[in-house]
Amino acid sequence: MSLPFYVPPEQLVKDRAEFARKGIARGRSIVAIEYDQGILILAENPSDTLHKISEIYDRVAFAGVGKFNEFESLRVAGTRNADLRGYLYSRSDVNAKTLANAFSQTLGNIFTHEVKPFEVEILVAELGINDVPNHLYRVTYDGTLSDERSVCAIGGQSEALDELLRGASFTPKPLETTIRRVAEVFGQVLDRDIDGWEAAVLDGTESRRTFRRLSDADVAAALS
Repeated sequence: MSLPFYVPPEQLVKDRAEFARKGIARGRSIVAIEYDQGILILAENPSDTLHKISEIYDRVAFAGVGKFNEFESLRVAGTRNADLRGYLYSRSDVNAKTLANAFSQTLGNIFTHEVKPFEVEILVAELGINDVPNHLYRVTYDGTLSDERSVCAIGGQSEALDELLRGASFTPKPLETTIRRVAEVFGQVLDRDIDGWEAAVLDGTESRRTFRRLSDADVAAALS
């Protein structure tokens, strides 16, 4: 009888983490940033049909980077979770923190128990209401959950993007100004032409469903 091959737990975790990080680093970055009337989410995405940014619920948005099929399965599960909670209780009971916790638990279990971890990093954004601040939650491949302030970048060159956008004196600006600023930082960090943009906002001027996609013409007008 042959003995099973032994791998130290710390080495196994290290290998899984390195594998996931390499997959995520190949993804194109996404930035969520507050502007004066809501939250802008801007991503480099050359596809017109495979969306990286989506609506989860009335005031909650989702963005994912990495393997599309993996973060899409998380988005679908999150949407069902939100719909069920809103139906059983009330729409106000659906919030980004609850959804981010659910994503964190799911990714943590997959990272710990499955052979291959998910090569994804996700962002959950919630637009505040009645003097409640906005919320930006970042969930990594191993289930680590972090609460970001004002700016959150995931995937690719996320650390460099976050550092340049946040700054020491960050204040929300008008939407067009914010789009131009984020696009400039993308160009500065990536040092190449951008293949295409995907953009959406959680618009604080709307009363209920606040998620709105920005067309290519909207982005082009802001950049011009």
